[in-house]
Amino acid sequence: MGISRHATARWSGDLKSGKGALSTPQSGLLDAVRYGFNSRFGEEKGTNPEELIAAAHAGCFTMALSAKLTEAGFAPESIDTRADVDLSMDGGPQLSAIRLKTRAKVPGIDAARFREIADDAKQNCPVSKALSAVPLSLEAELER
Repeated sequence: MGISRHATARWSGDLKSGKGALSTPQSGLLDAVRYGFNSRFGEEKGTNPEELIAAAHAGCFTMALSAKLTEAGFAPESIDTRADVDLSMDGGPQLSAIRLKTRAKVPGIDAARFREIADDAKQNCPVSKALSAVPLSLEAELER
């Protein structure tokens, strides 16, 4: 069984002075959330595509890690992940790097096994697979 989710984007105007709005009608979480040139490349309040990709990747990886740890017999107490997505302008705009940094509290697991499972989750979560053209690194810390 597959699932399908969607989001919408609306843009008015030119690139630098125009304004956009992003919505996620199914969940209602984003409802005409503002984005634009200055929220992407400057400090103006609003979201941007890279931030949303980072949120999606952090969420997907964290769920995948939880699932893989549980399948291996190590149910996590907590997992906290940060994803940083870099946009390079060299040769035209492109995502140039994604860095995942995760910290987990997982009873009964040693650091080597935790790292092995975290690397598997990094390679195999659906968002990692979709973004496979972008260099991806993982810093994984086991909390004691």
